[in-house]
Amino acid sequence: MQDTIRSSIKQTSLFGSFPNSTWKMPRFSFLYGISILIVLLALLPVAFLIMRALGAGEAGIEYLFRERTINIIFNSIKLMVAVSLSAALIGVPFAWLTTRTNLPYRKVWLVLGLLPMVVPSYLSTVTFIAVLGPKGILQGWLAPFGITELPEIYGFFGAWLAITLFTYPYVVLPVRAALLNLDPALEEAAHSLGLSRWRVFMRVTLPQLRPAIAGGTLLAALYSLSDFGAVAMMRYNVFTRAIYLQYTSSFNRERAAILALVLIALTLTLLLLERYYSRNTKNYRVGVGAQRQIKQINLNRWRIPALLFVATPIILGVIIPVGVMLWWLTGRVMVESVPVSMTNIATNAVYVSFIAALVVAVAAMPLGMLSARAKSRFSRTLVSMSYIGNVLPGIVIGLALVFFGIRYLPGLYQTMPILIMGYGIRYLPFSVGATRSALTQVNPCYEEAARSLGMKPHQVAWRITFPLVRTGVISGGVLVFLSVMKELPTTLILAPLGFRTLATRIWSVHTEAQFVLIGLPGLVLVTISAVSLWLIIGRERQSTNAI
Repeated sequence: MQDTIRSSIKQTSLFGSFPNSTWKMPRFSFLYGISILIVLLALLPVAFLIMRALGAGEAGIEYLFRERTINIIFNSIKLMVAVSLSAALIGVPFAWLTTRTNLPYRKVWLVLGLLPMVVPSYLSTVTFIAVLGPKGILQGWLAPFGITELPEIYGFFGAWLAITLFTYPYVVLPVRAALLNLDPALEEAAHSLGLSRWRVFMRVTLPQLRPAIAGGTLLAALYSLSDFGAVAMMRYNVFTRAIYLQYTSSFNRERAAILALVLIALTLTLLLLERYYSRNTKNYRVGVGAQRQIKQINLNRWRIPALLFVATPIILGVIIPVGVMLWWLTGRVMVESVPVSMTNIATNAVYVSFIAALVVAVAAMPLGMLSARAKSRFSRTLVSMSYIGNVLPGIVIGLALVFFGIRYLPGLYQTMPILIMGYGIRYLPFSVGATRSALTQVNPCYEEAARSLGMKPHQVAWRITFPLVRTGVISGGVLVFLSVMKELPTTLILAPLGFRTLATRIWSVHTEAQFVLIGLPGLVLVTISAVSLWLIIGRERQSTNAI
């Protein structure tokens, strides 16, 4: 079949049968139908917010232009920009070093480097404060040298440091997937023309990574806007903290809805900028020859600096949290009043994360196809709207689904389907971005040739498109799986009665200030995530070679 398709591609290239390689609306209308349904579900929280905001009237407009509200907007934008830049500056070199070089134990470094994004932000931030706080563990070690107090970690710096360590893996995964799919022919040609290794990377490799970098950076920016745990612990006043305080302290849901809508407007601005940055990008190969294996670059004298580079975020984002959790676990002995089955809790976490990742990966396929293939303004708008749910705090998504569930679908309230729906709304952009990045590297002529041989659209998607984008789809699924493992607000509000996960267990003992009990579920969460990453990355190269 592949030989026939390649022969057909040659013929179409010679005779120019497919001058326009984008998909047409009539032929692929089923994609639009499915995508519209998915986006409508993702916009349910927005409808909830609009209903609440309209109840504020003129007082809501006055609140929007208060000095405190403007400061919240400024703080959020400043944190978002700083986190996005630092996540890209760490994530791109990290992905390149663990993919294209002979870095020792690359797979180990990669798995450890991706672990920070699976540790709940509030848990990691508590460990940072315990170590780096003014009177933390580090200060105790430095006390013999006359240091009685360290600088304050609270505020912008602490929030930036914590969230950067949580978000740079969002850049690593799509960039790594893109690097694995690149054909080395262009780089070899550039080397043959006399370009140095650095100039080849800047002029040949980096431009091909632009969609993956933009997609990963966008996810980091969205995370910085939607995270609550880190900014709450670091006492930095941004959108999510202000929304939470309005919901819980003042019980003014109209003001909270107004802040959330401003957050959505900022998200749409980000999506427009990302679309402009990635416009008209085509990274697929134009030839029909077999793709060669990528040769590993010998680091030579740069091996030690490279090891220090990949080790630094791992020490801050993995070693410190895990070390503190071990210290909490072994430092004291405490007997729990109510026995808890850690096996049952861990099984619940893995089960719901796997189901959510599978559902989101399937739902993201039509949106990813429209984003990469259909160039109409309607398709771009449709894909952009699917990103809105990720920027909303989990508490807003949970309350919105509770509101609509009780009113219109009471049978689904506190059931597994509505919990999966909440996860899907929140993490759909992770899979859409990874799928879109993978599709930009697939030549549309393969799909057009399959259509010319009589295949139906769903056959083309299943037999041609999906095998070619499998690595990107798996990367998106990994992001969803690991994110659901640590998701807290959505789980607390929408989970069925008695359904507990590792994240909810950590939160329950944290609210009771029983830090010694955080160690076990926290370490179990990290262990399960590490094993999952190891198995998936182990199969990643097999999938890439099969392609």
